[in-house]
Amino acid sequence: MIDIDGSYGEGGGQILRSSLALSILTGTPVRIRNIRAGRRKPGLLRQHLTAVQAATQVCGARVHGDSIGSPEVVFDPGEVIGGAYEFDVGTAGSTTLVLQTILIPLMLADRPSRIVLDGGTHNPFAPPFDFLAKAYLPLVNRMGPSVRATLERPGFYPAGGGRIVVEIDPATSLRGFALCERGPLTRQHGRVIVANLPPSIGEREISVLNKQLGWESEAFELEIVTKCRGPGNIVTLSLEYEQVTEVFTGFGEVRRSAEAVATHAVQMCQRYLGQSAPVGEYLTDQLMLPMAVSGSGALRSTGLSGHSETHIELIRRFLRVSIDRHRNHDRSETLTFAEKTT
Repeated sequence: MIDIDGSYGEGGGQILRSSLALSILTGTPVRIRNIRAGRRKPGLLRQHLTAVQAATQVCGARVHGDSIGSPEVVFDPGEVIGGAYEFDVGTAGSTTLVLQTILIPLMLADRPSRIVLDGGTHNPFAPPFDFLAKAYLPLVNRMGPSVRATLERPGFYPAGGGRIVVEIDPATSLRGFALCERGPLTRQHGRVIVANLPPSIGEREISVLNKQLGWESEAFELEIVTKCRGPGNIVTLSLEYEQVTEVFTGFGEVRRSAEAVATHAVQMCQRYLGQSAPVGEYLTDQLMLPMAVSGSGALRSTGLSGHSETHIELIRRFLRVSIDRHRNHDRSETLTFAEKTT
């Protein structure tokens, strides 16, 4: 059994989610203690408990500590079984983070899977659905499986109530690849969603985007949503290159102006445009696990977050894979993944 200190490094929920995924993938029991010990509300929250429950179901695991507030989980995995699964976070907790726990094991399962996830789809503390669908899954699909995600209805923080459906045609193994250049820019797109709020909010945001980015007006679209549990607003900017798509977001919040929401998304986009590396720090963190599982590949990142630093050390606890880091002259960082032969 591998013992994981959940307070290590960044100390958040990702340690729990990745430990569960790696436990399933390797068939290795794991004990995760001090879960989210440094957070204001330590232990398992509803979102984290749903991730544990999802992991338990897809492999028939034996588990202890699966309750709200639990600071420790002991997880003994069984064999992964593809099929139809439904999980309800029950709050605005992130559906994409719950998916993160079980996606790669089901990408290597014995049969196709269909996953229905209810909860938050656009949450400022997690990758939004747009990032999953546009940035992450196209790269995952280059590794062998076919994963398709559909947004049936958005669920904004704090009301939740969203639903995504994910269909997986698995592969027998994952193929790594090199992602060190962006390639030519093929499309730039801005999308503003306004749910149960005045449309003028989205119109003001598009005006800011148009002025600050200088893109053609056809690059922007406004979507008004009325069938949604609560109010919500998000600005999403996508840069689509030949080799990669990056997504930048600004989330509407109480007492935050439409102009500030749009400007935040623009600033993130412009920061990326000011660098040459293809993989932003959030996408870097997401790609580490499938790359490590494949045992091959490389990516050039704009920089590693605290999440990524913690992730590297965690992966090394479970997999016989080397993750070599090289600092480039432009301050980007290249990560190279390879199976250890000895």
